[in-house]
Amino acid sequence: MTFQELGFAEPILRALKSRDYEIPTPIQAQAIPALMQGRDMIGIAQTGTGKTAAFALPILHALASKTPQRGARGPRALILAPTRELAIQIGEEMRSYAQHLRLFQTVIFGGVGHGNQIKALSRGVDIVIATPGRLLDHIQSRHVSLGAVEHLVLDEADRMLDMGFVHDVRRIVGGTPKARQTLLFSATMEGEVARLAAEFLTEPARVEVTPQATPVDRIAQTVRHMDGKAKNDVLLDLLADRSLDKVILFTRTKHRANKVAETLEKSGVVADAIHGGKSQNARQRAIKRFSAGSVRVLVATDIAARGIDIGGVTHVVNYDLPNEPESYVHRIGRTARAGAEGEAVSFCDASERGYLRAIERLIGVKLALVGEGPKGPDEAPPSRGGGNRGGGRPHGQARKSNGAPRQRRADEGSKGKPRRNRNWRSGKASANA
Repeated sequence: MTFQELGFAEPILRALKSRDYEIPTPIQAQAIPALMQGRDMIGIAQTGTGKTAAFALPILHALASKTPQRGARGPRALILAPTRELAIQIGEEMRSYAQHLRLFQTVIFGGVGHGNQIKALSRGVDIVIATPGRLLDHIQSRHVSLGAVEHLVLDEADRMLDMGFVHDVRRIVGGTPKARQTLLFSATMEGEVARLAAEFLTEPARVEVTPQATPVDRIAQTVRHMDGKAKNDVLLDLLADRSLDKVILFTRTKHRANKVAETLEKSGVVADAIHGGKSQNARQRAIKRFSAGSVRVLVATDIAARGIDIGGVTHVVNYDLPNEPESYVHRIGRTARAGAEGEAVSFCDASERGYLRAIERLIGVKLALVGEGPKGPDEAPPSRGGGNRGGGRPHGQARKSNGAPRQRRADEGSKGKPRRNRNWRSGKASANA
């Protein structure tokens, strides 16, 4: 199946051609025909599967087929997202697909002033992409009405509920017409998410392209047990390996993210931090620098675990294991995107062993153990065959084309650890690199 065969309007096909889109991804191939018929939908998919295009393209096609009212008007399509970053990303994708259509959109999120958002809404929009809290502000201030909404999308619904938006979402949905097309996308479909789906959707089609909340097979996953005070030293040793070229490192708190970024900078590793305590401009600046390759390590809290699609991330490092196992899945999904392979390295101290067991129960495999750090009496070394469904390998053991492990590099020490290369940490290759 090609996008040509799906029946999109010519301006949309022209936009897709400019992006070299020819063959739909599995979720697009399954979702688009049902959405073009106007059906409600539940979509269960991991990040990086192409779900934004799966819902955006049919909505744009439907909007383009009707002439909008002149002048100020409320949105005909509303897309709710849990974070500013995801809302911005969806907005950029929608704008790209609609580049040849006369449709107006705006992105609404907190952390910035209301003025520009109010101006955009007052001029009239066809599409609003918003985070729930700031959208409610505009609704209560009568800057926007949802009475004309024909298409409603709840993206990353499980994440919105995790962030405490369930009441906001219900209030927002309650302000839209009952006669609408509703789409709900989530990495899992259980508990409150399932209840919301039953409440908001009518006889929905169901699309599931991967098992619920399981990591993609292309990610090699390993864990290192250690004393919590040793994490910085282990991290610097790890980053001496030149294959860790573009790294997202996750911490559990904003304070820890800042401290780790400062430690890396002092050690010559170009790093930046992104978390909820940063201004929107600072967060966007850090993302752009990381995307462009000016920053080697982006230190983040779980605000970046979903919704940020940055190509070429070679490694994810869990400096702190998440206390919610589902967050582990979304964290490591930042690598191995668009068909590439990736690696996820997790640090585990004594206080985090329960988190590790919960993660392994969720994904159904034991993470491959690297090193012989301190473990509790109930922590038997995991199977070396675990860690990813294709057969995990310890970090740094690359495969030759015939599948055999490579020989030890000349710059590795007697214990197999790479020697530190301070020039490389700063992004500059040394003479003997």
